[in-house]
Amino acid sequence: MRKKLLMKKQALREKRKRRVRGKIFGTAELPRVTIFKSNRHFYAQAIDDVKGVTLAAADGSKLGVKANSEGAKAVAKTFAENLKAKGIESVVFDRNGYKYHGVVASFADALREDGIKL
Repeated sequence: MRKKLLMKKQALREKRKRRVRGKIFGTAELPRVTIFKSNRHFYAQAIDDVKGVTLAAADGSKLGVKANSEGAKAVAKTFAENLKAKGIESVVFDRNGYKYHGVVASFADALREDGIKL
């Protein structure tokens, strides 16, 4: 029963991911910011979909923070500094199939507070 429930949750996330990803596209001037969260860590990266390269990234495991709201805010602060160093002020946000609440919302709000337009 647990395996069946887990597979259903993964399928629903994949469905949300494809739906969101089909509508957004990143360029060098307006990169796509995608996130990944595991049970332990939180990651973010800015992607130029035209060239297929990562422009900036932040890794919660290297910062030594957990995958909670406070950790997401710390990752967002570091990520905003990396974006500003590259001269990027506005981005397109890809929540990667995750629901927009909790850690994901904390990350997005912290990016906005640090001066990045979503």
